Amino acid sequence: MTVIEELRTLSEKTGRRDKSSAAAKEERAAYLLLLPWIIGLVGVTAGPMLVSLYIAFTDYNLIQAPHWTGLHNISRMLSDPRLHNSLRVTFEYVVVSVPIQLIVALALAMLLDKGLRGLPLYRSVYYLPSLLGGSVAVAVLWRQIFGDHGLVNQLLGHLGIENAPAWVSDPSTALGTLIVLNVWTFGAPMVIFLAGLRQIPAIYYEAAKVDGASKWRQLRSITLPLLSPIIFFNLVLQIIHAFQAFTQAFVVSSGTGGPSDSTMFYTLYLYQVGFNNFQMGYAAAMAWLLLLIVAALTALNFYAARFWVFYDN
Repeated sequence: MTVIEELRTLSEKTGRRDKSSAAAKEERAAYLLLLPWIIGLVGVTAGPMLVSLYIAFTDYNLIQAPHWTGLHNISRMLSDPRLHNSLRVTFEYVVVSVPIQLIVALALAMLLDKGLRGLPLYRSVYYLPSLLGGSVAVAVLWRQIFGDHGLVNQLLGHLGIENAPAWVSDPSTALGTLIVLNVWTFGAPMVIFLAGLRQIPAIYYEAAKVDGASKWRQLRSITLPLLSPIIFFNLVLQIIHAFQAFTQAFVVSSGTGGPSDSTMFYTLYLYQVGFNNFQMGYAAAMAWLLLLIVAALTALNFYAARFWVFYDN
């Protein structure tokens, strides 16, 4: 081997070592930057989840140390009538409010997509309820509006309807007021729908008009199929959000879930068990049941999506 070849070989080895050293430094820097997120994941998310999984199999009152009880909390859930009622109320709330909310959001998004004047203002106004819908102030306001002598009954009285129901105090209508409140917070899915509508090429509608397709036909054959990924996205998010509903029922019912447990959401009952009755073991088991229910419904939605969600390739 000549001197030149030896120098070239030595240079290549040195270059590889420099590259390896630089890559190692970049890797260490990346892990250093990710360290706060990793600490948060372990300390705030993964760690508490594992602890709650352990507590779900114990009897724990926040004062004494957890006592292992095995499957006792699970068997208790199977025979707890209030838990079963809270599941029924929550499922009814989700099944009714989420489709109506998405229909209203899509209808308004299509209206705003027509190029109205002052569109940014309309978007802000319609999005505002989504920012405030889960707040205590709006829940208190909702209770005043639908109270025995609230704004709704006052308006009905002016129309000659004297025997209006006590909306939030009547078991047959109390849940309906919370469904209306959830439908009213349509702003977030509406903005997402509006963004999706803006991505549909106008040439599709122009071709449909040339072929004589009606507005209804354009909706069924163009808008809904091309918007199906956005509909699916909003559907999954709003189902998860509806299962987590708590503040509205807590404030409107003063934390009781009444009248007659008609607004006893699952999360509200979980709160009562954990923080009113200090049965943290049972509450943790309920929390994991809710996680499994939401995960199962999400997986079912992803499975069903293959039959109705279409992606424009």
